[in-house]
Amino acid sequence: MDFGLTDEQRSIVEVTRAFVERELLPHEEEVERTGVLRPELAAQIRAKALAAGLCAANMPEEVGGAGLDTVTWVLFEKELGRTGYALQYTGVPRPSNILLAGTEAQRERYLHPCVRGEKIDCLAMTEPGAGSDMRAMRTRATRDGDGWRIRGTKHFISHADEADFVILVAVTGSDDAGRAAMSVFLVDLDTPGLTVHDGYRNVSHRGYTNSILDFDDVRVDEGALLGEEGKGFELAGTWLGSTRLQVAASCLGRAERALELSVAHAASREQFGQPIGRFQGVGFKLADMTTELRAAELMTLHAAWKYDRGTATDADIAMAKLKATEMLAMVADEAIQIHGGMGLMDELPLERIWRDARIERIWDGTSEIQRHIISRSLLRPRGA
Repeated sequence: MDFGLTDEQRSIVEVTRAFVERELLPHEEEVERTGVLRPELAAQIRAKALAAGLCAANMPEEVGGAGLDTVTWVLFEKELGRTGYALQYTGVPRPSNILLAGTEAQRERYLHPCVRGEKIDCLAMTEPGAGSDMRAMRTRATRDGDGWRIRGTKHFISHADEADFVILVAVTGSDDAGRAAMSVFLVDLDTPGLTVHDGYRNVSHRGYTNSILDFDDVRVDEGALLGEEGKGFELAGTWLGSTRLQVAASCLGRAERALELSVAHAASREQFGQPIGRFQGVGFKLADMTTELRAAELMTLHAAWKYDRGTATDADIAMAKLKATEMLAMVADEAIQIHGGMGLMDELPLERIWRDARIERIWDGTSEIQRHIISRSLLRPRGA
């Protein structure tokens, strides 16, 4: 394996970091203070991101995306991850790759406008009574003539209040084992019967909203079905692999930023006549932080490398997400400890990074779910 970056990869890293520092970081204070990413500001950032060629970087060239391989895409996501989700995800849209499963008509109506920055999607899986257990979801779509009727409620749906359509996972029947069989639907947000309610106040990623979606006898035509009927669980699983890598990469970016601030502070802050970094109590923290960060980075890049070769397993991706999210929690906490009281003041981004880190071990599969996936991969071959 070649651990060096290509010229193209170095260029993408440099361009993306420059964009983050120039177009995103200056707005962090406003978003943190108000808890809102102004629509006009979001539109301005999207326009600049589109002009810079940063939108739809996760999409193949044949649909108008950048066509990055997975390793390069992870490096790109790491740089965007230096700031919070409100700015880096809302401002630099990356359409869900689940849309690649669509028909040509669906691609023309939904995927291509997303790639061009004209539409925004949101994914609706989680329900009040069914979080990690997708098979327990109650939102149901039933056949109605030449279409479907949908009833149910979803919550924790990220940026649904800014989206144009929802990628909905709903129960449509039972499989041969008697378990809930799910399907995926594309539903426009202005469809009669679909209501978007304000979600919950969240300490992590201020300005990156979540919503509650109520489907009250929502009718869609047959063309709304994405992929095969009853294959939604498998389709959603394919999507989760890439999003878990995205979460891992984003954590690397914020951890690196926290580490950089900590090293600079430890080298310049003096106590008892010398830089605090010379004291083992601080120096050893820096050593542990950078070791954990590099280990998580290697695991994430290795999973991405295997993903490109079609050999990545669910466990490979689970290990990357588990390590990166838990590493960020440790690095953010130690960074605040090194800075002392100032670390908790909002003059520095550390308290935000610390708060934002908490959600990463929950969404896109909790740390417990990742450990379950990993342990199952070890035990199943032995019949356990």
